[in-house]
Amino acid sequence: MFYLLHGDNELERSEQVAEFKRKVGDESLRDLNVTVLDGRKVTLGEVQHAADAIPFLADRRLVIVEGLLTRLAGRKSKGDDGEEAASGSAKDYLNNLLEYLPRVTETTQLVFVEPQSLKPTHPIVKLAQQARTAIEFKQPALAELNGWIIKRARKHTGTIEPAAANRLAALIGGDLRRLDQEIDKLITYVNGQRPVTEKDVNLLVADSGLSNIFDMVDALGKRDGQRAARELHHLLDQGENPLGLLAMIVRQFRLMIQVKELQENRLPPDEIAKQLGQHPFVVKKLSEQARNFSLSNLEAIYRRLLDINVEIVTGQTPDILALDLLVAGLAG
Repeated sequence: MFYLLHGDNELERSEQVAEFKRKVGDESLRDLNVTVLDGRKVTLGEVQHAADAIPFLADRRLVIVEGLLTRLAGRKSKGDDGEEAASGSAKDYLNNLLEYLPRVTETTQLVFVEPQSLKPTHPIVKLAQQARTAIEFKQPALAELNGWIIKRARKHTGTIEPAAANRLAALIGGDLRRLDQEIDKLITYVNGQRPVTEKDVNLLVADSGLSNIFDMVDALGKRDGQRAARELHHLLDQGENPLGLLAMIVRQFRLMIQVKELQENRLPPDEIAKQLGQHPFVVKKLSEQARNFSLSNLEAIYRRLLDINVEIVTGQTPDILALDLLVAGLAG
């Protein structure tokens, strides 16, 4: 009666813990039958004492131990042969825990929750896998976010179009909790009557300026100064700090330079996305924007952006005026 929940996908890992809690008897008595132990300092005796306790007016109790196995795995010392090995106390703790687990009473569900994935060779991972009670929650890779979003929308009893999932992944990135909140908001907005579209995402999802930065750089690449200035002031009106906004523009042009260089080395888009740590959709947009500039132009613009940063910081040019002049100069 023990489970191992491990992995860096905190959202779905915590949802599984909540599901275990929900199944522990009557809600009014739940707190009396759920014990949460801090694995960073808990002793084996305390784990056993909590697990051996009798449920109070319920069929079972739940004992959750957070971070214990990660703590034990982290206690290492150099052995005589120079190889790292678990320290004696941690090794003894682990061996005694392994001996105890098969004796956990049937009325207790003992759950180990670990913030990172444990190695398949870990003895408790092996034991849990034999009992089919090991559940690994992996953070999806950037390239897998679209599929995760589509599945998550179904969990919220709705659907989302692939293009909308692509856009949402590009705007939010790998922050699963925020993605989940935005998916829930979008499904509520369409009331489950139709799939969420890319237009819905653009309308409702706050993107910390990323969408407008894309639009502004698009306009600059097309020499559309009026549109670029409009996007710039839209960002400023939303409360963006001018220096923070300049940093976002610098980042955008730096990424374009990197994409341009990697393309010249004939790297495929997926490999470029992996090397830059960006979502494939973002790399696609960067690639499209980079076509509007030569590599030498991008490098010259990048140097000018750094000069503008110095001018603003030293007070040579007011921040908003400097950004307006930048847009006018690039568009011109």
